[in-house]
Parts: sequence; C-alpha cells; structure tokens
Amino acid sequence: MNVFELTRALVDIESITGNEEQVGNYLFSCLSGLAERFDGHVERMEVEPRRFNVFASFGERPLVTLSTHMDTVPPFYPSREDELHIWGRAACDTKGIIASMIKAAEALLEGGGTNLGLLFVVGEERNSAGAYIAAQNSRGCRFLINGEPTENKLALGSKGALRYEVAASGRMAHSAYPELGESAILKLLDALGRIRAIQLPTDRILGPSTLNIGTISGGRAPNVIPDQAQAEIMIRLVGDSTETRAELAKAVQGLAELREVLEIPALHLGSLEGLETTVVAYTTDIPAFGDSWGQPFLFGPGSIHVAHTSEERVPKKQLLDAVEIYQKMVKQLWKRESK
Repeated sequence: MNVFELTRALVDIESITGNEEQVGNYLFSCLSGLAERFDGHVERMEVEPRRFNVFASFGERPLVTLSTHMDTVPPFYPSREDELHIWGRAACDTKGIIASMIKAAEALLEGGGTNLGLLFVVGEERNSAGAYIAAQNSRGCRFLINGEPTENKLALGSKGALRYEVAASGRMAHSAYPELGESAILKLLDALGRIRAIQLPTDRILGPSTLNIGTISGGRAPNVIPDQAQAEIMIRLVGDSTETRAELAKAVQGLAELREVLEIPALHLGSLEGLETTVVAYTTDIPAFGDSWGQPFLFGPGSIHVAHTSEERVPKKQLLDAVEIYQKMVKQLWKRESK
C-alpha cells in the first residue's frame, strides 16, 4: 500500500475511544509484516481488556520512536478522496499521521536503518490511558517523535489544560416567592462572571492562556427556584498553574465549589535544524509519557482546524512530505545520539 491507500484503510476502521481493538489488530498485522522483513519485534501492550497499544521495535533498542494515537472522536464517517485531499474521521487526527510514520519507517529500514520504534496508543482523545501505560513500559528510547496535526511544522511548544467542574447549590422554592429560596443558577452565574474577569498569564512563546466555559446545566423547572447548577470550564495553560488555581478559588468563594477534573502541563519542546516551526494550543499525549520515552518532539501533517469536524481532511501533498520529513528527523536524531 502507498501512504494514501494506508490512510484510507485506517480511516475506514471505526476506532472511537474505547473501541480501538479492530484498528489495533490491523496495525499489529501491518507492523508484523515489517518485522518479518526487517528482523523486528511487535507486541500488544495491554491497557485494559480489548484495548491495547501496538509497539514495534527494530535493532538493539529504539533510539528514536515514532508515536501517535489510534483512537478518534465521534462520530465515525468513512474515507473518500479527491485530487488534493483524503477525507474522513481521523484523516488528519491521526490516521494519516500513522500511515506517514509507517511508510517513513519502512523507507528507513530499507535504507539500512535500525534502532527504530513505532508506538501507537489508545485513549488520547479522552484521558491518555495508552500513553500512561506506555510510560510504565519504557524501552530505553532516547527520542520520541509524537504525531499530531501541525501542518508539517515542528511545534516548539503546546499549551496545557486545567479543567474544573464548578458546582453551586441553593434551596428550592416556588418561583412566585423567590425570597423563600436560594437560586443555585444565579450563584453559578456570579461565580462564572468572576472567573471570566481573571487576568490569565501569557507566555513569550506559547502566547496567552485562554478560558472556555464548555457546559452549563442545572435547575428543575421554570417555576422552581433551582437548588443545583454546574458548569465545566477549561483553561489552556501556558505555564505554572499555581497562581491561576488561587485566582479560581478566590473567584468562586462563597458561591460555588471547584472540583478539579484534569491538569496537563504546558510544554516547551525541542527543535531540529531545517524545519519550519509553530506553537500549538491543544494538548497531547506527551505529558503522559513523561521522560520514559526520551526527549519529545511534536510534528505531523494536517491542520488541527479541521480535526474533530465534519470537514476533516488531510492534504495528500502533506502526507507525502511527512514521509520524507519523518525520515529526516529520525536521521538527525540518530546522528545526534552518535556524537
């Protein structure tokens, strides 16, 4: 298969988070073929029943590992292509990346390369479950090239994430006599107003922190003073979260309760000679890997602006270019390690 055919074959396997088994089996079969040709080893790295990462290694140990995730967001829709693009769920996030990585690895191995790994993980779109398991099963890798849509630019950094539930409570009453109750919704709105007024930090490279109020719910009926209300918020971090946490706690004091759901730190990443660079606002699996798979780099074909949308697609030219650029990145890192 060429990179276009492999991308479409992967897109056509539904792998919404939690349902990665079929695509995992497909990738295990693909990488087993590579392993047979180039004296490699392939394994399933179990995360939970019927969910596993797929890892292939070549040579004594993988000095450089190409990695991305195999799960997708809903809804599933199959592939199609035109002259310029391949379309479909995960075309750019990240099945075109998987295809580019496999074809790059194949070319490197055909050229006599060794000490290379391929790692495809589950669960990135929800909680990085696969990356956390991989972090517990390191293989002596020195460098990790993680794949996400960066439009074939090397990301110098990525913003983190701080996610909270904001919950307010009140007292029910008949809406004709509001003085007898206490509106949880009004308390929540006041708390969210204070949160919106917080001055969030800015980083010289990553830019400004941003706040999103993603969901709001609560109440019982239009004629009932609401006794409960809640919202979900996410802040895209650009540095240490200590000050932001303190400001959030101050903002909701006396009005609501903060319940932390998730924190992913902001990252400053490595650079490589000759590659155009960028900064991304989204989070990745890289923090979940920690230091266990070596120094991280972030790069991949496709645009994050069409990922997770009904217009998801990846430019064919970027797929072809990525196959070449991944090879150049690996060779640079091999050379760096040999010094």
